[in-house]
Amino acid sequence: MEINKTILGIDPGSNIMGYGVIKITKNKAQVIALGVIKTSGFSGHYQKLSHIFERTLYLVDEYKPDETALEAPFFGKNVQSMLKLGRAQGVAMAASLYRGVPIFEYAPLRIKQAITGNGSATKEQVAYFLKQMFNLEITPNDLDATDGLATAVCHYLQLKNPVGDHSVKNWEEFIRKNPGRVK
Repeated sequence: MEINKTILGIDPGSNIMGYGVIKITKNKAQVIALGVIKTSGFSGHYQKLSHIFERTLYLVDEYKPDETALEAPFFGKNVQSMLKLGRAQGVAMAASLYRGVPIFEYAPLRIKQAITGNGSATKEQVAYFLKQMFNLEITPNDLDATDGLATAVCHYLQLKNPVGDHSVKNWEEFIRKNPGRVK
């Protein structure tokens, strides 16, 4: 199957959100954009969320992705941090959905595994592999950006080699794909 599409990858964060955009032409991926959205200049959490929404909407309008891949939040000990991260992810999702771009989520472990072969890889290791893969100039300050890029690349690799894709669009398709599960 030949893949031709643009993917926006996002590593959500309430203070720094990393993103990467890849364009796939005839199954070959190329980095189109890489960067971060910083919210440190905003005083309140809701102003930060508004900024994340506006900047993500800008990225969607600028690069016109066919799909958006997001890193799913992982469970931490600090409930307030988790809530803020979930909200940041939610507004990034909303911006893509607002423009009709489908969303795909990947666990951090799965993203690291896809890029490095090791689910417990560090940010630096992920950046190193992406640097080699795309011949990028990456500095330690770009690690949130490379996490966003890693999310897009993980989604691309999933498209190339689906592992048990059980997603369906409606009940009719579910019944057709799963005749033994319907009585």
